[in-house]
Amino acid sequence: MSHFNKELQQYLNFLKIEKGLSQNSLESYKRDISRYLDFIGRDTGMGDLAGITLEHIESFLQELLALNLSVSTISRNISSIRGFHQFAMMERWCPANPAELIELPRKGRKLPDVLDQQEVVALLEAPDRSDPLGKRDAAVLELMYATGLRASETVDLETDQLITELQLLRVIGKGNKERLVPVGGMAMKALDDYLRNARPFLRKSANDAKNRLFLSYRGKPLTRMSLWHIVTGAARNANLTKQIHPHTLRHSFATHLLEGGADLRAVQEMLGHVSILTTEIYTHIDRSFLEEVHKSFHPRA
Repeated sequence: MSHFNKELQQYLNFLKIEKGLSQNSLESYKRDISRYLDFIGRDTGMGDLAGITLEHIESFLQELLALNLSVSTISRNISSIRGFHQFAMMERWCPANPAELIELPRKGRKLPDVLDQQEVVALLEAPDRSDPLGKRDAAVLELMYATGLRASETVDLETDQLITELQLLRVIGKGNKERLVPVGGMAMKALDDYLRNARPFLRKSANDAKNRLFLSYRGKPLTRMSLWHIVTGAARNANLTKQIHPHTLRHSFATHLLEGGADLRAVQEMLGHVSILTTEIYTHIDRSFLEEVHKSFHPRA
């Protein structure tokens, strides 16, 4: 680690002077980044920050996961590493930030954020499919659960990204990376109903609609806030008591696939995770919660 002392100190000075962080925050950053750089120096023999790759960071995160650290601790470490590499890039110590595309795990993720299959059915059947807005809402919900799309990916979808004849969706995710995700039969049916019988009604003009797949009642591209209202409104109409938001469908998609025995690498590809460590954290969180439930309720735990 000794050959990175100078770089670490410069970064800490930057956080103190430019960002105005407290001494406690500085100590946390120093502890996290020191452990990371110590791992890089010890296990890879790396003497140049420019040589660090995503694979090196994955190896370090794998070590953290093996220690059974909390989700918040892992999230903080990822954030610290990402910030340090961003600073290193600004200082021209390295050409790119290898940690940029590693997603932060959601803090405090608990089982209530996952819907069981009956709750999913209730949510998907909540929209009134007899009117254009209900057809749109049904298509949105069916597609999000069928593909595990992020909220931003859903509202940014364009009509030519749906490959109808192959039942595939071409998704443009974080870092402008593309992936192909299968779309199930039920979602395709809802999308076909929306495209034939609702979108033409909602589309007011070519300029407003552009090429976006999902439109508002005014014919404009759907926003993330509108998507949030669609999901929470459907949950309310389905009388679901869990706290539900757009990411709940993505997390339920991943959880149900993994519970059904899906290969972790396949789920990683469908979710668009650059690092499999991010996908593994889904299983890590669920395991942690199950362990808590077991300790709390099993008579011989």
